Amino acid sequence: MPDEAYFCILKFDKQHASKDISGFKNLTMKSIRSFIIISLTLLCAISLSAQGIEFFHGTWPEALEKAKSEEKLIFVDAFASWCGPCKRMSSQTFPDPKAGEFFNANFINVKIDMEKPENSEFAGKYPVGSYPTLMFIDAAGKVVLKDIGAKSVDQLLETGQKALGKNDRSVDFEKKYLDGDRDPKMLFDYVRSLNAAGKPSLKITNEYLNTQKDLTTEFNLKFILEGAIEADSRVFDLLLKNRDKVVAVSSEEAVNARVEKACKNTVDKAIEFKNKTLLDESKAKMKTGNSSRATAFAYEADMNYAKAVKDPGMFLKTAKTYQKTEVKNNAAKLHDLVLSLIRAFPEDKKVLKQAESWARTAAENGGLAEYWMTLAGVYKMQGNKAKARSTAEFAKKELTEKDAMLKEKIQYFLDSLEG
Repeated sequence: MPDEAYFCILKFDKQHASKDISGFKNLTMKSIRSFIIISLTLLCAISLSAQGIEFFHGTWPEALEKAKSEEKLIFVDAFASWCGPCKRMSSQTFPDPKAGEFFNANFINVKIDMEKPENSEFAGKYPVGSYPTLMFIDAAGKVVLKDIGAKSVDQLLETGQKALGKNDRSVDFEKKYLDGDRDPKMLFDYVRSLNAAGKPSLKITNEYLNTQKDLTTEFNLKFILEGAIEADSRVFDLLLKNRDKVVAVSSEEAVNARVEKACKNTVDKAIEFKNKTLLDESKAKMKTGNSSRATAFAYEADMNYAKAVKDPGMFLKTAKTYQKTEVKNNAAKLHDLVLSLIRAFPEDKKVLKQAESWARTAAENGGLAEYWMTLAGVYKMQGNKAKARSTAEFAKKELTEKDAMLKEKIQYFLDSLEG
């Protein structure tokens, strides 16, 4: 049972322990059991409805074995209990459903407190200099990618994609393919390795599926799931057509993650060719394949497209609707949206005006020095050095003892205003 559900049950017991329970005397044991089962089911459903990254709780050797059997990389969040940015990632980034869908489908996820005695062997083999340190390690124990610092959801997803790209085993399978090997398992592994490396795989997938009379065997359904890498493809249409069957041989989470990845790839293609039709197709297929993320995905796709085609009006209009319906006044999400605005159009006055308003709300609601510094940065971009300075000074007062790196950044920012 998930920890959250267990906690709720304990809390219920404590609240009712001292109350009169005579009303339960007339209940049969069968009724009581039915009540408990229904309650647990509802609690589990609530806990899992918006699930973030699931972390593996076994030993490190067990994690390596699991990575080997599932042919995945291990994502390690190397943290310390006193680390502020680590806590923010744990409370704001890891619980995000978007992060959960991607990381649960592609990695074995592990959290390791590097300062606990029981983790000293791991810390000795994989030393870190600051927290959090994010590592992607293969089943042989080799570090594929190492990154330092807290990440927003989008930054974490970008880092995960980069790690998958570095774990390129496709060259070995390519040689077998060119030598004439057409064993189904080899072709499946070839497609998987191409996808992991971010290389085109549709040709191989179509070549295999075109030889199959029954696409609904367990192996072929898994092949369709792995091969559905672009939303504007026949393979993706096969995934949607057989969605329930594919879920049965994999999981709802795996299918949702694949749908979103394929739709994102088609958005990238729409941006590359400045093709609005492809953009609309990606949003429509996301709605069919992963309805829980469809609305947010559509806004994000439109903002990325607007940024690429340099249309600040479209970007700002979409961002406002996104904030109103999805982000609201959630400090962390609002802060991320501000960063998207100023990175996309750092010189547009209307964009900066909106960024100022949202940055102030995020700082007031979140109370983090980092958020106040983003507001200070917006003021500087607007040319208001006085407000930028006073806001940065305020952020400096909000620092904790553990924010040494941010303290240096604030001082550099203040020095740059003088310069």
